[in-house]
Amino acid sequence: MAPIPGSGLAKGLAVTLRTMTKKSVTDQYPEAQPELPPRTRGVIGLFEENCTVCMLCARECPDWCIYIDSHKETVPPATPGGRERSRNVLDRFAIDFSLCMYCGICIEVCPFDALFWSPEFEYAETDIRDLTHERDKLREWMWTVPAPPALDSGAEEPKELAAARRTADKLAQQQAEQARQEERE
Repeated sequence: MAPIPGSGLAKGLAVTLRTMTKKSVTDQYPEAQPELPPRTRGVIGLFEENCTVCMLCARECPDWCIYIDSHKETVPPATPGGRERSRNVLDRFAIDFSLCMYCGICIEVCPFDALFWSPEFEYAETDIRDLTHERDKLREWMWTVPAPPALDSGAEEPKELAAARRTADKLAQQQAEQARQEERE
């Protein structure tokens, strides 16, 4: 049986009329900002103080879009009679976001928590060469990184926090004892 001529057009007009009467669900993006989930992956932020220039992030990146330059500095001995040490000092840390595929491997492999996901997603450029962001720009995005979720109330306290609390309590007790001894004298 052959379709009636113009039936496709009639069906299309029916769909158009049906949707014209419904409320639009389109968000006017630049004027109305979207509600993002709490741990949204936007852009990578750098916490420079934690970076030890171990180069793990650059080596593990499948796109080779992380560029790191550093130099060695000699650090004086911590105690008298000790020996000098050398440490890496970060000169350049850049990520080319025109190559990055936002896989997050660099963030996962960083042993010192120097890289984080920032929810910032509005960083378009008119020239592709401007998508290579240096450490100054990456450091700026660190302030948009949300705080980690709170620990479960029934969870055991992390060992590091418990050890730090015990040390702080011991120091407080020692200082209190010293203050009492000075008052007696």
